[in-house]
Amino acid sequence: MLNMSFASFLLLAVISVAAASAYHFALRMRFLEGLDAFFGKVLIGWLGAWLGSPVFGHWLWKYENIYVVPAILGAIAIIHLNMLGWRAVAHVVAKRTAPAEEMYIKKAA
Repeated sequence: MLNMSFASFLLLAVISVAAASAYHFALRMRFLEGLDAFFGKVLIGWLGAWLGSPVFGHWLWKYENIYVVPAILGAIAIIHLNMLGWRAVAHVVAKRTAPAEEMYIKKAA
């Protein structure tokens, strides 16, 4: 899997762009706004698509040493886990900073 051809790289890129587009534009699951968030999802999705076959197995269609269905599942899974992770971090940080702001407001009044 480390010695991949350019066609394999492009196939993984197409899969990751499709999964990132679905999450960013269709489902509107965004942690950040703008194209930088979309490109971040594309990079994370490419990594998930690359790891899809070793994690989910080798089944169904194979093109240029890439199993397409596990690559799609890997891209979707890692993009979704990335979104859940960042939302959980934001939720924890928001809960930790809220009492401090309330104390500041109470002291000022």
